[in-house]
Amino acid sequence: MKPVYKELLNDEKVVETVNALKVQNISEDDIYVITHDDERTERVADNADANTVSAQETGLGTSIKNMFRKKGDELRAQFEELGFDADEAQQLEEKLDQGKVLVVVRNQTEGFTL
Repeated sequence: MKPVYKELLNDEKVVETVNALKVQNISEDDIYVITHDDERTERVADNADANTVSAQETGLGTSIKNMFRKKGDELRAQFEELGFDADEAQQLEEKLDQGKVLVVVRNQTEGFTL
């Protein structure tokens, strides 16, 4: 299934959103937090008890390439590895440029709300 996302500006809203997803029986393994800043991503994901996109999701080859990419290229590659197409990845990366936080859900079941 295609991943879905919600864009937020407030870190506390990210925690609330992730908790609401868990109440709907969305697996913690399928919930990701992505921001434009690695430190913020780690902090927010830790607070929300959610995942960040790691080598496990992107694969070793992409992870190595990401070490040499500009941040925007790295983020677009992460979105594509999560299941978004190239155009969607570009649009999502632009949202991160605006300071937004994205909560992404992979492998969602029908009937949940984000």
